[in-house]
Amino acid sequence: MKNLTLESTKYTPDIKLDADTGIISMVGKSYPENTFEFYQPVMDWIEEYFANYAKNKTTVNMEIIYFNSSSSKLFFDFFDVLDEAKENHNIKINWIYDKENESALEAGEDFIEDFENLAINLVGKD
Repeated sequence: MKNLTLESTKYTPDIKLDADTGIISMVGKSYPENTFEFYQPVMDWIEEYFANYAKNKTTVNMEIIYFNSSSSKLFFDFFDVLDEAKENHNIKINWIYDKENESALEAGEDFIEDFENLAINLVGKD
């Protein structure tokens, strides 16, 4: 399976999906003009990865500084895929936030509430 890398832009995060290491990473802001169109290759990759290529352990590192409401919906869909995959895969999620960014912390707490069965860790950084 090919890895997928999308460089960050003013409106989109840096995304690295690495099938070899089992590390999925999203860093930056997320408010693309057409969120679902932008993230479609990511969602396709994730579903293919868990269906056929997932390692014993998958680590998801999300350091999203800011996101709009359509990105929030997309992240819900993303976590839904992870929630389904957790039955057969060891998945660890790190929600990384700046300790001074209270809204990023609250977003992580909301995802923990909504996805009780996922191992979501809040990781504050200075």
